[in-house]
Formats: sequence, structure tokens, C-alpha cells
Amino acid sequence: MNNKDMYILGIESSCDETSASIVKNGTEEIATVISSQIDIHKDYGGVVPEIASRHHVKNITIVLEECLTKANMTMDDIDAIAITYGPGLIGSLLIGLEAAKTLAWLYQKPLIPVHHIAGHIYANSLVRPLQFPLLALVVSGGHTELVEMTKHYKFKKLGGTLDDAIGECYDKVARVIGLEYPGGPKVDKLAQVGKDSYKLPIPLHDDSYNFSFSGLKSAVINLAHNIEQRGEELNKEDLATSFQNVAVESVVSKTKKAIEDKNIKYLIVAGGVAANKGLRTAIEKLAQDENIEVSIPPMKYCTDNATMIAAAGYYAYLDGRIADLTLNSTSSANLE
Repeated sequence: MNNKDMYILGIESSCDETSASIVKNGTEEIATVISSQIDIHKDYGGVVPEIASRHHVKNITIVLEECLTKANMTMDDIDAIAITYGPGLIGSLLIGLEAAKTLAWLYQKPLIPVHHIAGHIYANSLVRPLQFPLLALVVSGGHTELVEMTKHYKFKKLGGTLDDAIGECYDKVARVIGLEYPGGPKVDKLAQVGKDSYKLPIPLHDDSYNFSFSGLKSAVINLAHNIEQRGEELNKEDLATSFQNVAVESVVSKTKKAIEDKNIKYLIVAGGVAANKGLRTAIEKLAQDENIEVSIPPMKYCTDNATMIAAAGYYAYLDGRIADLTLNSTSSANLE
């Protein structure tokens, strides 16, 4: 394996995206196919697990075949198969896992289990090599975490959310404002034009590395309710700005504390909320103030995709993480 290029096929189906990707040596994307279900779940105001699973079943074979065709490769050219085993929606995860196991068994390829968060972190290695020690800020619909890494595939969770994830909070606030799912990007857009005119509490303003967003979500719901009770009109743009400023401040202040405490020189941002303009601006300013390097992957690698799973899979393989066919999915897995 020393001088030979390694091609890894990644499969990701943890939520409502069915995705397959081929990545060379953990850093070079060869081909990626993503089948999104956003339009299907829009009518329900969120992802319906049962419907998501059904669509994964329908799409998985098509997505895999399309990915190989796009890469102009066959399964014989693939060295290993990387699969998201968790966390995520259990029904969705199992579809991807069964496909990965079947291919691994049929073509006698190593099966590499990848934690979904590890995938988000390694999305950054598709842009530039990771430098250690680093701090990863993971912000998505299901996660808000600070993870320290001293070398490849060595994760130490410093803190995480005690309740809602930041992305989940954005979607709930979007619903209060009357925006359709997925609401996070729409709140971000409104926040660019509004004024910070509503008073909201900064959540979990303490010395820990943990986050909490349920109190902020409740405060927004109560505020909107009280304005309605008084017969006044809610300024959607202003509420979006006020909410985003507080949410971003909460994330940035904890990240700043970890950078200073751990003497970090390299920060990476990962997960769907890394696409948020307000957060990107604040993180870039923090990096400038702290005189550290920051890496934020391009938009296409922020949301769920198999490219990041294949990239992480390469480093997991080098770390000796190979599973047998008894590998199972889990809806809540710790990053280790």
C-alpha cells in the first residue's frame, strides 16, 4: 500500500441524503453523487424518518451506480468501503450499512466504519492537510461540539450541547418566524438585513465548553407569543438578527475559550451550520484576533455528503479501523 494510490468508496445515509463518493488518498475527490430529499420533507416541516428510509431504499443502488459511472471506475478499482455507522436516524443508517456490507462481502473489500462527526471534521482535509494540534468546531442540525485533535483520528471531545443542537434551534426559530423547512439558511439570510433590536439571553454563559440552545429557543417562542398577544407586529428580519447574534456569540465565546486554554493554532469548522454566513464572519474575525489559522470547507462539503465519509475512511483505515460484517448502526455513537 506504500506507494499505491488508495481509492475509497464512501456511503452516507444518516439523515435524508443518499450519497456515494470515491476519494483518492483521503484528499482528492474523484466523483460524488448526492440524492437529496429536501423537497419531499418540506411539506412536513422536517425530516420524517419513515419516509427518509423508504427513499434511501429507492435511491441507494442508483446513487452507487451513478457514482462509479461518473468516476469511470468499477468495484475492482476500489480498495475499501467507508460507511457512516452513526449517529443519525437508525432506519436511514441501516440502508447505507446494508449496501456497504453487501459490497464488502461481494467484492471482498475492507469495511471501514466512520463516525458521522469524524466525516464532518475530515471534510476539511479535502481542502488542505489538517495541522495538529487542532480544534474542531462541529455545528450541524444534530450536533454542536468542540473536539480537540492531537493527531489523525485521535478525537477528544471537550464539550457539546446539553440539549438542542444549533441547527435544530435555527429550524425551530424559522418555524416561529413562519419560514419553511429547512429554515436555517433562511434565518441567516434575514439576519443579514435586520437590526439587533430584540433582547435575548446568551445561553449557558459559563466557564465550560458546553452549549445549550433550548433556553434561547424558548425565549424566541415566548417573545413572538407576547408580541402577538399585544397585537403588535413581529419584525422578522430584526428577530432573525437578534437571534443569530446571540447564537453565534454563544458558539464563538466557547470556541475562543478552548483556543486560549489549549493553546490552539489551527481551527476547523465542520457541519451544515458551517455554511452560515453570520457564523463564518464571526469565526474569521476570531481567527484574526487570536492570530490562528482557520479552515472552513466549501458549502458543498458542509452539508451531509459521502465525500467527507470517504476522506475520513482513508485515515480510519490507516489507523487500523476495519470492521467485520457484524458491524451495526447506532443512532447515538460517541466520537472516539
